[in-house]
Amino acid sequence: MKGGFDEADRAVRNFPDPNDSWHWRFTIVKAEALLRQRLNQQSLELLEPEPPGSFAASDIVVWRKLTQGSAYCYLSEFPESEQRFAEAQALASRYHPELLGEVALRKGTLAFWRDDAAEAASAYRNALQIARAQNDKYLEAAALGSLGVAATRQAHYDESIDWNRQALELSRAEGAQVSVTKILGNTGWSYFEIGDYDKALALFQQAEDASNKEGLLGSALDWRINIGAVRLYLHDYAGAEQDSRQALDLAHRLGNKETIVECLNALSDIYLAKGGIDSAEDYNKEALELTRTSHDRLGELSSTLIQGRIESSRGNHDRAEQLLNEVIRDPGAIASLRWEARARLAVVYENSGRAADASREFRSSIDEVEGAQSSIQAEELRVSFLSRAIDFYDDYVDFLTSEHRNEEALSVADYSRARTLVEGLGLENARRGVSGTFVKWSEVARRENTIVLAYWLGFRHSYLWAITPSGRVRQFELSPKEEIDPLVQSYVSALMGPRDVLATDNEAGKRLFDLLVAPAKELLPKGARVVVVPDGSLWGLNFEALLVAAPSLHYWIDDVVIADTNSLALLAAASRAKPASRRSLLLIGNPTSEAAEFPSLAQAPVEMQQIEGYFPPRDRKVFSGDNATPQAYLESDPGKFSFIHFTAHGTSSRTTPLDSAIILAGPGGAFKLYGRDVVKIPLHASLVTISACHGAGSRNYSGEGLVGLSWAFLRAGAHGVIAALWEANDSSTTEIMNSLYGEVSHGKDPAVALRDAKLALLHSGTIYQKPFYWASFQYYIGS
Repeated sequence: MKGGFDEADRAVRNFPDPNDSWHWRFTIVKAEALLRQRLNQQSLELLEPEPPGSFAASDIVVWRKLTQGSAYCYLSEFPESEQRFAEAQALASRYHPELLGEVALRKGTLAFWRDDAAEAASAYRNALQIARAQNDKYLEAAALGSLGVAATRQAHYDESIDWNRQALELSRAEGAQVSVTKILGNTGWSYFEIGDYDKALALFQQAEDASNKEGLLGSALDWRINIGAVRLYLHDYAGAEQDSRQALDLAHRLGNKETIVECLNALSDIYLAKGGIDSAEDYNKEALELTRTSHDRLGELSSTLIQGRIESSRGNHDRAEQLLNEVIRDPGAIASLRWEARARLAVVYENSGRAADASREFRSSIDEVEGAQSSIQAEELRVSFLSRAIDFYDDYVDFLTSEHRNEEALSVADYSRARTLVEGLGLENARRGVSGTFVKWSEVARRENTIVLAYWLGFRHSYLWAITPSGRVRQFELSPKEEIDPLVQSYVSALMGPRDVLATDNEAGKRLFDLLVAPAKELLPKGARVVVVPDGSLWGLNFEALLVAAPSLHYWIDDVVIADTNSLALLAAASRAKPASRRSLLLIGNPTSEAAEFPSLAQAPVEMQQIEGYFPPRDRKVFSGDNATPQAYLESDPGKFSFIHFTAHGTSSRTTPLDSAIILAGPGGAFKLYGRDVVKIPLHASLVTISACHGAGSRNYSGEGLVGLSWAFLRAGAHGVIAALWEANDSSTTEIMNSLYGEVSHGKDPAVALRDAKLALLHSGTIYQKPFYWASFQYYIGS
């Protein structure tokens, strides 16, 4: 837009006569270019002269009023903005009805800036209706994108992403690059609100790059602010501070009060997170003064919440309570502000010894979070949502633990887990709500004759709950996640590397066993069946491969049988599931390769032949070669099979986990069986085996766990899934699968059969004894 400003400036100089209509048209274009750079006051100054009376019925007068109205809006001078838009609407109604859509669009933006998202959405819908009636594609794209922004503010996240998708497609088709930049950023905001920080960060960075390229300084400022916000939520405080300071410098240069407030609030948040209370208060005082002079109520509420946190940190509990209640009770507070204020108020009550009040506010905060999450219909959006609120669950778990309410702490921890998975399976009655009656988790452990190890990785404290078949529930405090996460990352990298971690006496593997398992070692006799409920980085760790020092160094798989599950609620449902009365197999694999990056697997024919040999012909359906297509799976009535097995390549998508896929055969690009298609067909299989790379997924969401192919099959209803955490070796995988099905065919439990197959490799004395070859595959318990 800098180029647009220069061109308009030259054109104005070429038409200097104020009585010439072209002089005024280019002046308005120049003023609009100044708006795009957030130079609002300069835009108003440029349009201050009145056009000649001969233009009174011209569209020039309407556009001048619209540009002035927008400038006043961005300066938070709302009465002036409203007046200009009203004048523009009157003129357009009388002389230029073709501009009524633009009037509606800008009135919607004024309503949005006034924090009236419902009124804004109404105006944007009016603009959309006019645009479509007039076949104005540019206005239609702008209205669609604006509806996306309004929907995000109203916490209608599915709707916002759908509006933005339509707007982006139309803008790209029309070559409207300015609209594309805005829509990319606004879509990033939607993903930020649902806790998908990776996708939000990528979109904000794309939007900022595109805005800078177009010379859109104001838009680039918005996206830089949001990039800093994402980094704050990712606990990258240095990066967040750098981004926020850069944004603040630009906001001051542009003179935009609202964005200055956003930057100041961001810096306050950063210093609060780092413990710099005085600096946080200095920034916040400046922000509060600005919001009160500019009538920015949403900014004022954000600053009020921050001031409540500051007062709480200083032990001024009464003042903190007053400020946080102000946010909670304000009807203009957006959902995320309100639930954060409740959670912060709960901490105030906890610190002032008001345990009952703290419990009430923690529950209220989580109820609001749950309500917002439940309003999201699309599962691929809902899975990330708790990332926005997991810190509040963390505070609640810490509070309950400090009150020695250990089973309630376990209940809250489990209630945050796998909500999308559990609700999608219709198992809500199988779990307990935060304020409901307690299910005896020990009954589940007793039915399964299993010891359950349920983990919670927190920023201040981590916890392990060990549940034994005898009815004992023990809670252990562990090291915080900042100590555990780097060890997990280091050890998983070592497991996937060329060296044998047992032979090299890997320190991280031993340390992780001591941190994660040893506290409950007295409850874990040799030969025990163990179900792990992981949390955070632990989803990428195979506990079987942990190193036990005594009596001599060995892998934990030598001592116990291990399975994983996404939540205790899922385990409770699984313990009541009845095995299939008849063993039947759906076998799909060894597909004809359609892409160079997915070459044929040399051992796939052998694996297919071995597995089908464990089922009589009448009880199996096999698709291979050209017939091993996604459509074959979808049309084979997979819900009627007790065993489903895939032998193929697999891909894992981090950015869109349900786009993870099994690579099959098919024409063109139609050779991928996507996770998003798997979840649509109900299953009843005792076991689904994904004999492919990365079947477990590579994207871990707070609460939900790894989301990918294994999650998709669990969500579809599979009672158990075997999938790989990393790249699977063709030859060793064939050995594991043959041994697995050989034992399962004789009635052995899949978890035990999989362990036996792994132990055979581990003690083979061959290269396959390295955990890279056997530790990738894990057994996940479903409903």
